[in-house]
Amino acid sequence: MTMAQAVYTLSNTTATEVVSPSVEPQFVTMHNMTKSSNEYVHYGNASVTLANSPHLDPGETLSLTLLSGESLHAMSDPDGLDLGVLVQKQN
Repeated sequence: MTMAQAVYTLSNTTATEVVSPSVEPQFVTMHNMTKSSNEYVHYGNASVTLANSPHLDPGETLSLTLLSGESLHAMSDPDGLDLGVLVQKQN
């Protein structure tokens, strides 16, 4: 198993790829690093927008599994929020 972590500063106008596709499944943990109210991180595929996606509340953590070939993108509302990401490749 390979593990990597990163912090991404997100935009409110353009989706950022926070997990690249892999041939192996990937276990992903995301954390909205802001503690202020009404500051959300939206996540989804490459077509994610602030209007069409689920979001992480301030301080919230979410874990999910990406299958082979899947990627994960994120945006923030407002602009400039930090998202912590931990990825474990299941090789």
